[in-house]
Amino acid sequence: MHQLEICASDYEIVRQVVEQLHETPADEHQIDRIAADLGMTQRQLTDLFRRWAGLTPKAFSHCITLDRARQMLKADLPIFDASLELGLSSPARLYDLFVTHEAMPPGFYKAKGEGLEIRYGFHPSPFGQALLMVTDYGLAGLAFADAGKEQAALDDMQSRWPEATYIHNQAETAHWADRVFLPHQWQKDQPIRVAMIGTDFEVRVWQTLLKIKPGEANSYGAIAEEVGSPKAARAVGAAVGRNPISFVVPCHRVIGKNAALTGYHWGLTRKKAMLGWEAGQLEKSSA
Repeated sequence: MHQLEICASDYEIVRQVVEQLHETPADEHQIDRIAADLGMTQRQLTDLFRRWAGLTPKAFSHCITLDRARQMLKADLPIFDASLELGLSSPARLYDLFVTHEAMPPGFYKAKGEGLEIRYGFHPSPFGQALLMVTDYGLAGLAFADAGKEQAALDDMQSRWPEATYIHNQAETAHWADRVFLPHQWQKDQPIRVAMIGTDFEVRVWQTLLKIKPGEANSYGAIAEEVGSPKAARAVGAAVGRNPISFVVPCHRVIGKNAALTGYHWGLTRKKAMLGWEAGQLEKSSA
């Protein structure tokens, strides 16, 4: 079985666990109870989480708590301290998904995508089914869907650029899915090329998101300051919510000023799963 297929099947169980954990760290008794609710033993659930994220369920639960979010939000938290907070042995090999972005002709956005060809396909990912949308300029869209809701995700993405030409091309987008979701393919000398299609303000916000590293977070207000509109936190929130290239442009690392894990266009449960999964990749890369 393909590695991404394993991740996708694991995610269905992870999703149910995350929904039960909420904001409270889980002790061993809670994990045992959650496992029993899922028809599993605690050992089976632990093995699944280690396979999916490289963390035990208890360690994963710590990564999605309010307390952990506060630690991530500290602007002065050195990366070494961040790694220690996660119980990592060394920050020397912290992972990252290397990304570069191409300038899109502004006419494409103004014309609602007219003249733009977008190839798309659905693929398994660590966070459920992923919809990837590719143009000649690079990856233009990445969305997520729960089982049976793929068409709704496609409709949502197509509504952003309704005049574009859409072509289903599973073979082409499969290559991009591997580049995005298989950490061993993350190469600094082979960055993932993304194409941002939006207003000037939205693109500035999305470019700022690329500066947020794994294991860190930023607030809407801080991003507003960085894009030169300190009173525009609400507008920043709207731009973050409209980010069309989820995960790669890490809008899941944006949290409220009070460190609340606020909403996510593709579901708050998925946002928590992403943060926990990334913590697991940090631990793997430091081993």
